Amino acid sequence: MADVKASQGQGTGQQRRILGAMLGLYALAAVLYVFVPGGMLDPASLQALGPGAQMPNIPAWQLALANAGLVVVVYGLLGLAGYWLSQRAALPGIYRPGAGWRRWLARPLAIGVGAGLALVVADLAGQRLAGVPGFPHPAFPASILASLTAGIGEEILTRLLVLSLWSVVFTWVLGKLCLRREARRLGLWAANIIAALTFAASHFPSLMLLAGVSSPMALPPIVLAKVVLLNGFVGLLAGEAFIRDGLVAASGVHFWADIVWHVIYGLLR
Repeated sequence: MADVKASQGQGTGQQRRILGAMLGLYALAAVLYVFVPGGMLDPASLQALGPGAQMPNIPAWQLALANAGLVVVVYGLLGLAGYWLSQRAALPGIYRPGAGWRRWLARPLAIGVGAGLALVVADLAGQRLAGVPGFPHPAFPASILASLTAGIGEEILTRLLVLSLWSVVFTWVLGKLCLRREARRLGLWAANIIAALTFAASHFPSLMLLAGVSSPMALPPIVLAKVVLLNGFVGLLAGEAFIRDGLVAASGVHFWADIVWHVIYGLLR
């Protein structure tokens, strides 16, 4: 029994170290995003946010440190809470031990690239067949950092935290309703949908800012549908990767989808 507990403790420690490494990478990207062309202080980026957007009246290095501190504190707490919930839900957490590099890296790469290409095709089809305006993309090379920060931060929030939380809730409720054999499968299915919808809704504020409106309902319905469907699609794929192999895999799917969608497609537009 002591050996089992020691092994579990070592596994938890390794999971937290990997989470810490991801947060460190996220914090570094957030710092660099302040300074790179197309980043937070680029005049063109501020102009894209609307006529009232202004540069913060603090030195750039202080803004960079504030970004890093926000990442470490806020997302660190969210990550630890999400990891605890993932253990209650019997999910892999940060990564599935023993899955191997193919499932940690290669499979998310293939799924993410495929998802990114699907987004490009859907965007082009929407523009040409229905006259739906294309989505804006961050300027290069800031788009690479934006893909990295979204791939880590948004996955900590929507998959590690939200999906794990709702998995615990739904599995418990369905188990009480005498659906014990199907409770876990149905609970994970419902939690993945909620996490994907949360992920899609998290993109509303940036669209509202760009459109100069104060409510998502003020956006054209077809644009709202496009946001929900495209982001929800990527969210479901990332959620499946999280359920199978953990946060590392989900972040990989999200990151590579954004590389194709925001970086490569953004450069070609």
